Parts: sequence; C-alpha cells; structure tokens
Amino acid sequence: MRVALCQFDQVWEDPVANRAKIAALVEACTEPFDWIVFPEMTLTGFTMDVAKATLTMEDLTFFAELAARRRAWVSFGGVEEGFNKLFTLDREGKRINEYAKRHLYSFAGEDRAFRFGDAQQTFGLDGWRVTPAICFDLRFPHEFWDAAPRTDLYVVVASWPAKRADHWMTLLKARAIENQAYVIGVDRTGKDPSLEYSGNSMIYDPLGRVVLDAGEAEAVHVAAVALDRQKVDTTRQRFPFLADRAPRGERP
Repeated sequence: MRVALCQFDQVWEDPVANRAKIAALVEACTEPFDWIVFPEMTLTGFTMDVAKATLTMEDLTFFAELAARRRAWVSFGGVEEGFNKLFTLDREGKRINEYAKRHLYSFAGEDRAFRFGDAQQTFGLDGWRVTPAICFDLRFPHEFWDAAPRTDLYVVVASWPAKRADHWMTLLKARAIENQAYVIGVDRTGKDPSLEYSGNSMIYDPLGRVVLDAGEAEAVHVAAVALDRQKVDTTRQRFPFLADRAPRGERP
C-alpha cells in the first residue's frame, strides 16, 4: 500500500482557503498513492470555535470528490455534532469510519469546547486493520495496547506544536515498537495565532524503523516504499511479545 501524508500550513479558520491549498498540493503530487492522510481539523487548524470548525456539506463533498478523482482512500479531520473527529473515506468517496477524539486537551480548553468521544475504533482498509487516533490520544498508551491484537496500523492526525516535536516523534515510534504495528503520524506546518508547527509527519514500521520522514516541508509526501502488511505478522511471529502482556491492573 502506498501512503501519502499531506502536511501544510493551515489558514486559520478558513475552510475555503484550505480547500484551495489542498487541491493545489494534491495536484502537484505526481506520485501514485492508495491512501492520503491530512492533519487534525484539516480545514481550520486547531480552533476552539466549534461553529467554525464544523464541517459543511461543501467540505464533505470536497473530500469525497478528491477520493473518487484519485481513486484513493482519504482520511481528514473536522468537527461534527460537537466532536473532534477523524473521518476516512473509501476510494469512491463513501464514509467508512468516523472516530471521535477520546482524550481532549484541557491545557487548551478543548475539554470545555468539545464533546468527549466514547469508543475506540478499528476499521478495514484494503485488507489492513486500522485504528485511528487524534493528537493528545498519543500520550495514552493503554488505548493503543488495548487495540493491538486487532490492529495492523495506527493512524494519528495532529496539531502538535514544534516545541514538543521530539515528544511527537518519540511517542509515535514507541507506539510502533511496543505494539509491533505500523504507525502513521500526520501533523501540520506553519503557525496559528498561538503556536508554531514543524510538520515532522512520520511513518514507522513494526520494528520502529522510519519508512517516511516528511521533515518540515509543506507538501504531499509519499512513502517511497510501499507498506507491507505481512511485515506485521512476521514481526509478531518472530517476537511474540504481545502474548506476554499481562492484563492491565494485574500481575502474574
């Protein structure tokens, strides 16, 4: 599977401008891909204004048409019914998953602005078992541990600030190693009214090795090596560490 990560400098609270930026970035990408992933709150940036971040029919149509035109899966962030969500569309533009963020970032007041998601999700994507997460969720490893037996790949979209970029990359790599699964992380670049962002969108394989490092450039970055689901099975068979994991709260 060929995966593309789109990191860009989101125009603050301006869906029209951000749709135009995305269209131009995707058009400039000449490499084929099977799946493209965008950052958290893709069309507005990480705003606490629920109304401005809520996706419109025009926004949803934009992503559906992108999926159908490129014949690719599309994952993007936005707000719906007061939840900060990550949506995934199939190659025809049909919604096949929506995950609502479970851990809201109280340091920025997200817990007061948005509703808490109440269910972890795993969905199928071209034969892969995918578990989504959003930004602050990454700091809670038990969520990833619980999903590991049914997960081949975690996808994490974020608005993670540049001053904690090392945390971002370290935690993504840790989630890959400890769960023996691929991890995709997509962050934004540029600035919003409060913070700067460095991108650093990444893909790690089940051994924690870098498959793609997008650096800080605004672009659609496509993994040079196709992701191989068999590598998940091979890693887990060779190093059957998941079977040794004691249930949480218990000791042998």
